[in-house]
Amino acid sequence: MKRLPLWLMASALLSTALGAQEPHATTPPAPGESAQRNVILIVGDGMDDQQITIARNYLVGAQGKLLLDNLPMRGAVQILSIEDEIGGKPVYVSDSANTATSMATGEVTSRGRLSTRAGDNAPYPTIVELAESRGYRTGLVSTASVTDATPASFAVHMSMRLCQSPELMQKVTYGDIELGNCASETRSQGGRGSISEQLAESDLDVLFGGGGKYFAPSVEGEPDLTVLELAIQRGFTAIYSREDLLALESTDRVLGLFSEDTMPVRMRGEDGREAESPEPSWLNSVHRYLGEVTQPAIMRCEPNPDFGDMPSLAEMTEAALSVLHREDSPGFFLMVESASIDKQAHYRKPCGSIGELEQLEEALASALAFADKHPDTLILVTADHSQAAQLVPMKSLYASFPIPIFTPGKLARIQTPEGSTMAVNYATNNFSAEEHTGANVPIFGNTEAVGKVPTFLSQPEIFNIMSNYLGLD
Repeated sequence: MKRLPLWLMASALLSTALGAQEPHATTPPAPGESAQRNVILIVGDGMDDQQITIARNYLVGAQGKLLLDNLPMRGAVQILSIEDEIGGKPVYVSDSANTATSMATGEVTSRGRLSTRAGDNAPYPTIVELAESRGYRTGLVSTASVTDATPASFAVHMSMRLCQSPELMQKVTYGDIELGNCASETRSQGGRGSISEQLAESDLDVLFGGGGKYFAPSVEGEPDLTVLELAIQRGFTAIYSREDLLALESTDRVLGLFSEDTMPVRMRGEDGREAESPEPSWLNSVHRYLGEVTQPAIMRCEPNPDFGDMPSLAEMTEAALSVLHREDSPGFFLMVESASIDKQAHYRKPCGSIGELEQLEEALASALAFADKHPDTLILVTADHSQAAQLVPMKSLYASFPIPIFTPGKLARIQTPEGSTMAVNYATNNFSAEEHTGANVPIFGNTEAVGKVPTFLSQPEIFNIMSNYLGLD
């Protein structure tokens, strides 16, 4: 059994002293019950009810049901965030780093943070670390880079999510815009190092996703040792392709890096199209009641040629379950993320989001098949935050008025397989990337979740439910 680091024990005690939330009523393993318990947390990044409805309409039709819809437990989750100071005021729209931190630690922090406290950067113990200290096996699977905010929050402690590799610790830039740094958290300054370095030195048993480029640089202070080599040195078996994944035999610990950064998505808009602006005629510039408007042409969704021979999220999930399940273990914790529901929505690409939600459905099927054989497995499916896509009328409710009516945002009009057309709108800003939004998100669960998850809860309570199910309290 792995021992909890002293800083982690102190942090856990501090959290209790500060009044961490009580978990919803559930029952940890008792003497005489199954020797194993497992938790599979599936996160659809940005997967709010708008995204689910859009995907349902396309994948199974308006009167169809997704696998999500057939799960026996459903509720709603309130997302929480604060300003970047201890006890900061609420911030009503969150990001993937602080929301994943809530699920991973049961704590509320500020945007951009990975399992650290707002204001003073104190580390919060994560469910991965607590599970490992009790002998549980642990894994993280994502279609993003494994160094991205959601997976990293479960195993890393960092003040800023962008410090993904040693070379990004001193300065993170976009073009000529400096976005910040994590210089005080470098290894040379007594810190834990970059996100990739921390993952390489972690006790994770499975780590699957993209992000190879973040493991290519040298470890800080060790020019002859790359981060990937450090991970292998620390006991990971490294694999790099779908072929490697499908041929994977029994191994204790495995790191799969299947792309340089975020993994390509399965679907895209026709010829790569995304949402576009409606085009009003010149008369509309004379007066808003004059002229007419040309809406974006209707598009189809099509396979994304860049997806190529990428492993699917379901294949990564099945391989992770194979590695994690051991008869001599008390169980495991596995987080599976379909990341680009969110990432494609940022760039106004609804077909990409639909394909990612389809991938989540397939991964859920794999998890449910595992749980059928191993009943003491709690499966929760939720989102980290809501996103910018809106399902809007193809024909305005006010179309009978003799004036041009059109969205001030960008619009994609998608022909669905059932022969109709749906309009997906993006209008959170005038920038090149859309924003998150602040609504609550759904949570679903298998039969093990019934009675353990309330119909409405705050996001940090998800941590409490999972940790209590594993008997980590």
